[in-house]
Amino acid sequence: MHWVNLVLAFLLFFVFYYFRRARIGCYPPGPRGLPILGNLFQLDNEKSWRTFAKWKDLYGPIIYLNTVGQPMIILNSKKVAEDLFDRRGSNYINRHRFIVVEKTTGDSNIGFMRSTERWRKMRRASEHALGPKISSNYHHIQTSESILLAHGIMNQPHTWLSQIERASSSTSLSILYDLPSRNLNDPTVKFMNDFIDCIDKIAVPGNYLVDMLPFLECFPRWMAKWKQDAEENYKTFTSKFEDMFLRIKNETATGNEQRPSFCVTLAENQKQHRLSDTDCAWLAGVLYAAGHETTSTTMAWFIFSVIQFPQVQARAHEELDRVVGHSRLPSFADIKHLPYIQALVKEVLRWKPAAPIGVPHVPIQDDYYEGYLIRKGTICIPCIWSINRDPEAYGSDADEFHPERHLDENGCLKDEENEGHVTYGFGQRICVGRHFANNELFIQIAMILWAMQLEPVKDKDGNLMKPDVDAESLHGFFLRPPPFQINAIKRFEEAESVIQQARDEIMEEVLARSDVS
Repeated sequence: MHWVNLVLAFLLFFVFYYFRRARIGCYPPGPRGLPILGNLFQLDNEKSWRTFAKWKDLYGPIIYLNTVGQPMIILNSKKVAEDLFDRRGSNYINRHRFIVVEKTTGDSNIGFMRSTERWRKMRRASEHALGPKISSNYHHIQTSESILLAHGIMNQPHTWLSQIERASSSTSLSILYDLPSRNLNDPTVKFMNDFIDCIDKIAVPGNYLVDMLPFLECFPRWMAKWKQDAEENYKTFTSKFEDMFLRIKNETATGNEQRPSFCVTLAENQKQHRLSDTDCAWLAGVLYAAGHETTSTTMAWFIFSVIQFPQVQARAHEELDRVVGHSRLPSFADIKHLPYIQALVKEVLRWKPAAPIGVPHVPIQDDYYEGYLIRKGTICIPCIWSINRDPEAYGSDADEFHPERHLDENGCLKDEENEGHVTYGFGQRICVGRHFANNELFIQIAMILWAMQLEPVKDKDGNLMKPDVDAESLHGFFLRPPPFQINAIKRFEEAESVIQQARDEIMEEVLARSDVS
């Protein structure tokens, strides 16, 4: 009788479960998994965006997975992602808890923080200091760094990647801390890039078992090396970030005149935003990581793209010659008259997103979408790669590189307010520094293409050595092009002298500032 009762109990449970699931809705389709473990071993930690793109062909634009009991949703189309994250953004504002990231940053990484009042205060402070209106304050910095970048590539094309990384670091440090840097061996640059490398490592899903099995967090410190490393890193990063912020805050308090910077704006409005010194310090440090890595990676993909498609360079050169001419450098005053350069920026960001997988969103409440149930707490991952190549949004040639897709029949931008891609994210979690990133990419790309023509190097037989168009390498979260070399050919006689003169003026200004300080 005991076994009969047990069998009946199991039958009643499954009948109840079946009818309850039928009543509340079914999950989206997805690959069949194993008992208990679910789809754990079907996830590809190396090139997950490729796997998700293949699954889209099999299961559709919204895919259900289960990893050891944790439900996951993969979004592979622009419509689905915008319906959920933009139009229902208040429900999908939360983040999944990455335990090792949380401990390493003191839960102060605005990109990974869950939707708390502290996150909202930090987000509002960022939007205030990085909004589109204030971005013009930094045009001078971005222009100066783009001139130095173009000069560096023109004179040492074999160092093009380190030139891009230096320019990105220096621009970010200038905008955030008014600390321009002239080389990658600068101790501050090395520290900040070590911070980026640390976050890249710990934020990759699957690198730490505790992120998949949260009960392991209960293990004592002496049994969990990740805890020891996280605590040590948090102390190191916090000390440096606070030193950098408090230097500016103290100068602001004394009334000394300072050039515009994010930290100056933050310090002046700190009481209004009700942020602690540690909050402000971490906010600036995290924004450096996001801004530097995304911009430098995108610029690397720009170089990759224009040597692959010389017709793109040719059209960009034609526009620059017509609007700017040969006697002066391009500037932000030209931006409205250079729609093809703007379209080129959009297309590089769309075609080769720096981060092919977006940071997961998590619904606060159960949701239903097109008859499917999305439970509260589900990890919802936007596959940026697939969405940016969605043929329903970008046409049947979505896999190809065509800046023209962002232009109308008159050669004007179709929609100046539309990014033309989803690389910056969605809804209330969209990248807060996107206005600065767009400006930086525009002026760097315009300056480089105004001054020179970029080509792949040739082998001993005179054949162009282009990298494979589908080649890529993954570094933490970020997708980068493979190593390759270029030649930089000045486009006209005046280019070298105009760039050289502008570069000399910048260096004189730097020397003058250092003498005053």
